[in-house]
Amino acid sequence: MNIDPEVAEALAAGRPVVALESAIVSHGLPRPRNLEAARELEAAVREGGALPATIAVVAGKARVGLDEDALTAIAERDDVAKCSVRDLAPVAARGGHGGTTVAATAHLAARAGIRVFATGGLGGVHRGARETWDESADLETLARTGIVVVCAGVKSILDVGATLERLEALSVTVVGYGTDRFPGFYLSDSGHDVPWRVESAAEVRELVFARGELGTDDRAVVVANPLPPGEQLDPELHDRVLAEGLAAAERAGVTGKEVTPFLLDHLARETEGASLEANVRLVLRNARLAAEIAAELAA
Repeated sequence: MNIDPEVAEALAAGRPVVALESAIVSHGLPRPRNLEAARELEAAVREGGALPATIAVVAGKARVGLDEDALTAIAERDDVAKCSVRDLAPVAARGGHGGTTVAATAHLAARAGIRVFATGGLGGVHRGARETWDESADLETLARTGIVVVCAGVKSILDVGATLERLEALSVTVVGYGTDRFPGFYLSDSGHDVPWRVESAAEVRELVFARGELGTDDRAVVVANPLPPGEQLDPELHDRVLAEGLAAAERAGVTGKEVTPFLLDHLARETEGASLEANVRLVLRNARLAAEIAAELAA
């Protein structure tokens, strides 16, 4: 694993650092919007008073903090694999490139000593998982990785209620930032409650310190940060297009890890790009909040 010198220096000095995933760059957004968004995310973290550390596998090395050439490679190459934790070693051993998911980013960030991570939405339990056993590796990884993850809930194409039940079973702390309701990624409200609510980055800091004292800091804290209602995707449009996408996926025989990209692509196409821009808005908000939390923890 290679840690960028600027990131390593900041960590050694106790300055705030925020990890950013790269799967949204390699697989989550179309070109050239993906590279533009990656730069915007890093700028948002810096504006919030922290140092960004985008994480990816580049030419066989897990890199924590990317220079412009590496970021461009992850955004523009056609041979970039989507890497969860299980994929890191095979991609590295082959000298390949990989965009890291929530699970892989959290794992590598924690190994580097980074305490805060910003993303868009978590993976979770898929619809129909009772038959397919389809569940994201994000959940198990968060259950054994002591990092603060700022997100907009879980992707709305998933079974949100079942995902919250799994997070509870795995003893992963979930708090709503300024809300009693769990956000639904593109939507401000998924229809489910959160068990705890915080109002400020300082409250998150106190929570993190308390779990350290109590010995529960071996697993993640999920800070669920909703889009304001005026910035969310139109709920009626979302529900209609998602239902159509689920039906289309079933007709096409799309299963397993291919379901998520299929549905996200369907949403982007049928909402004429509105879902993509909502995605960028929410992850930028999460990056700014993560920077505030990292600054509080460093202080």
